[in-house]
Amino acid sequence: MKGIIDRFEEDLVVVEIGNNTQDFDKRLFPADASPGDVVTIEGDKITILKDETAKRRKEVEDLMNELFE
Repeated sequence: MKGIIDRFEEDLVVVEIGNNTQDFDKRLFPADASPGDVVTIEGDKITILKDETAKRRKEVEDLMNELFE
């Protein structure tokens, strides 16, 4: 399944999956994980999708630039 890291709460990572959020143990995530990262979750294996994360951040940045021009 694919999701987006919403936030960190102590030893938990809150991931948005579809229209819901789910909590995961922080130890399952790579050390460089950060809010906004797009991740895949397959059992105990969590992978950051760097290209999708960069694309999503660029889209958000472009939208913000349009709003504040």
